[in-house]
Amino acid sequence: MVKESQLSERLRDKRAIVTGGSRGIGAAIAEAFVMEGASVAIIHSNDHVRAEQTLAMLKEVDEKCLVLDCDISDPQQVRNGFDVVQSQFGRIDILVNCAAVGGGSRFEDATLDDWNRVLGVNLTGAFLMSRSCYPTMKKNKWGRIINISSQWAFSGWFEAAAYFASKAGLIGLTRSLAVEAAPFGVLVNCIAPGATLTDALRSCTPEYLARLLPKIPLGRFGMPEEIAPTAVLLASEAGAYYVGQTLSPNGGDVLR
Repeated sequence: MVKESQLSERLRDKRAIVTGGSRGIGAAIAEAFVMEGASVAIIHSNDHVRAEQTLAMLKEVDEKCLVLDCDISDPQQVRNGFDVVQSQFGRIDILVNCAAVGGGSRFEDATLDDWNRVLGVNLTGAFLMSRSCYPTMKKNKWGRIINISSQWAFSGWFEAAAYFASKAGLIGLTRSLAVEAAPFGVLVNCIAPGATLTDALRSCTPEYLARLLPKIPLGRFGMPEEIAPTAVLLASEAGAYYVGQTLSPNGGDVLR
């Protein structure tokens, strides 16, 4: 955790929700937000140990931070979770839709249950969370919704049709909601990271990684903390002219 003397205040007094905030990119964004002055609620699904570890780190800076176990593909759980966070925070200024599950199988082997599970969390979950947070943001004439997609939403990859369909869908959701929300001071944008060293990437086979790494001009995978500054930009007043955009920190992956 960064020392208090190193903290900034670009998000001073803001209240944020980060889904998938117990680990990886979500945890890095939650930490960056807290370091910028925001209070953060991290939402996870059955990831209690990592969630409590991340929460303990956040509370070193802001005791108001909290954690919530919630299946964001379930409308009732989303409603209940939103009510809990809003009752403690008073309002929600920033939502980061980062929660995601993968689906690694050949297209012809994928089942409808596989498809629905991935789309339910990755895309429908972002819709449900945004639908819960947006009305209050609209009423307050200020808000930020940031969807976490993937660079591969533009190019696809092997054996992950449901996953990348969901990530491409997030870009479409971002653009559509951005048009509706911008006149009310609610800015909706997207981040599409390249290959980032999270647990999901670490679980891939050496052969898979060997095919992937040569595509990146920097010659290395990204780190979660290298994605988080883009979220800070879009959440802060420095990003006040970004509407419906997809920013892609990817190490140059798109160049090859």
